[in-house]
Amino acid sequence: MFPLHVHSYYSLLTATSSIDDLLAQAKEYKLNNLALTDTNGMYGLIKFFNRAKELNINPLLGTLITESDLDNRYAIFIAKNRYGYQELCKLITARKLNQDFYLQKFLKEFHPDLIIITPEQEFLNSINPKNNCFGEIILTKRLSNKSKSLVNFATQKGIKVIASNPVYFLKQDDFNIHKLLRAIYKNTTIDNLTEDELVDKEFYFKSTDELKKIFNSFKDILVSTEEIANQCIFELKSKNFDFPTYPNAYPDSYTFFHKIVYDGFEKKYPNATQSQKDRLQYEIDVIASLNFIDYFLIVWDIVQEAKRRGMLYIGRGSAANSMVAYCLELTQVEPLSNNLFFERFLNRARSNPPDVDIDFSWKERDEMIKYVFEKYGYENVAMISTHVTFRARSAFRETAKAFGISESEISDYSRKIPWTNAKNLPNLSSLFPESKSLDFQKEPWKTIVNLASQIANFPRYLSIHPGGIVITPSKITDYCALEYAKNKGLGLIITQPDMYSIEDLGLIKIDLLSQRSLGVLRDTMKSIKKKS
Repeated sequence: MFPLHVHSYYSLLTATSSIDDLLAQAKEYKLNNLALTDTNGMYGLIKFFNRAKELNINPLLGTLITESDLDNRYAIFIAKNRYGYQELCKLITARKLNQDFYLQKFLKEFHPDLIIITPEQEFLNSINPKNNCFGEIILTKRLSNKSKSLVNFATQKGIKVIASNPVYFLKQDDFNIHKLLRAIYKNTTIDNLTEDELVDKEFYFKSTDELKKIFNSFKDILVSTEEIANQCIFELKSKNFDFPTYPNAYPDSYTFFHKIVYDGFEKKYPNATQSQKDRLQYEIDVIASLNFIDYFLIVWDIVQEAKRRGMLYIGRGSAANSMVAYCLELTQVEPLSNNLFFERFLNRARSNPPDVDIDFSWKERDEMIKYVFEKYGYENVAMISTHVTFRARSAFRETAKAFGISESEISDYSRKIPWTNAKNLPNLSSLFPESKSLDFQKEPWKTIVNLASQIANFPRYLSIHPGGIVITPSKITDYCALEYAKNKGLGLIITQPDMYSIEDLGLIKIDLLSQRSLGVLRDTMKSIKKKS
């Protein structure tokens, strides 16, 4: 028996466990399977999948979807296969982007690739009978009456039930961290939280023996969690990187790529030596063997459009080591005369995708991003998210607010806290000269910094990567879920996974960055031209 209802700290400002901590606990309990079902999200799902595989634990990929932000009734969805994973991504996206989202409507539809679990009798009563659904039995003091009623209902309706002890923290003592996170989320103090704003104290990671003891009187009617796990074994990542085919290549991508590279080569090297020719062909062969030709073509297309519009741009990073990038005018540095090795940028022994950073003026970068969306399709392009986490100052400030400390007093302390990991908070005065005058040995400060240090690196919210975008061969929701960036009013839609998980999925990001100095240069050139 293992938990099918599990939250990591990617159930933002609610659960308290990292993915690594959950898997370490599962390993300690000698579990062969573990689910992850974060609320309305798949932020950590790719990381969970990869880490679990490394530990020989079968990862069950899921999510808990609430009816709405004001209605906490929920259903849990677990993917049986890759198609089920895609359904998860589409479901989460609909929940995040559509104001008229209606969970019960989704449940009435047939979803053969999903396992559905819910404690809500209303949902079970209206769910499509073809769906593979289960009633969720939770036997804590707070919820046992509801679950006993559900057992009677399920028995009458012929609905199967499973044992569940939702996991929101590793140990029961972590309930205090949960209370802090909820106070931060609700923008209130810990003392003002109501019971309905907190999860049950019993929602910690219990061992198999503990669960069997709790559910002993129901063992004859419960479906084995292993029976469900056996339906949910699949691989997530394709063997190759997934990137769309460049649409304007004629007669095919390789031939077109070869032509434009050699056209550029003739311009850059009118009296080319044999070593230069050999180097170019070597780079082309490596790029082709790694299936990155279409990536180069799309970056080239973006640069060509920028040139057509008269924009300034700079290609930088390790791409400057590539003669192909130089011939395509993605970069401006000649690599051979500068002794730059192509292998630092790309080689057959590395599994990493190429990384070409293109800088535009801060005034023009958004225009080029819009071009990419319009050319490759709004359903196939998204900005990549970055997960903003608690650092020392933010953890200290938010924890102090949750204890009811005044803003002025918080500011007096926080200005002496350096940019560092929140784990260092209890020992700041001995670690950093600027923090020597801080005295956290007295209450309530001692409790505040100790608690604040325990939310170090917890994700707080999603922001937008400075310039990372991803283009997918099919709809982006076949690969990941989307949501609005924190400032929803801007209408910017971002991926829930960050850049590392995006690459782990086999997708390739393109960096279109903003460089203020290019804007200054452009304005200066305009002024000089105007005056002359």
